[in-house]
Amino acid sequence: MHEYRVGLGYDLHRTQSDRPLVLANITIPHETGLVGHSDADVVIHALIDAITGAAALPDVGEMFPNTDARYQGINSANLLDAVMLELAKTRWCLVNVDIVVIAQRPKLAPHKPAMRNRLAELLKIPLDRVNIKGKTNELMDAIGQEKAIACHCVALLATA
Repeated sequence: MHEYRVGLGYDLHRTQSDRPLVLANITIPHETGLVGHSDADVVIHALIDAITGAAALPDVGEMFPNTDARYQGINSANLLDAVMLELAKTRWCLVNVDIVVIAQRPKLAPHKPAMRNRLAELLKIPLDRVNIKGKTNELMDAIGQEKAIACHCVALLATA
């Protein structure tokens, strides 16, 4: 009989005009990107926290501190690869992920297929186990005013 664990991840980054917008390891054409020590990919950061939370591993900030120069500007897919290697050392395997990206703009619908495909590839799970939804904040708060983008993620792990 399998055991299951659920992890919840969250991340938020401010927007800035001179940065690329990277979500789920896909560069999305937009006039602003996200500010962060790495590439500021809120999707992968929330995903890492969901996976590590379910597996009782250190969170993204503990594993890859922003005080460490090795992670300056790093592609977050590299961080996810390291997390998946740590997960492989446990008795847990990833079943599925469900992701909500909260951004007033850009509209994510045209980019969701590429984002899902890329995450399925990085996670080495079937495409039908990766879901992404886009939501706005109805013009309210920092996200609604396009000053930030946030992401929530749930990950389900099962014993191997």
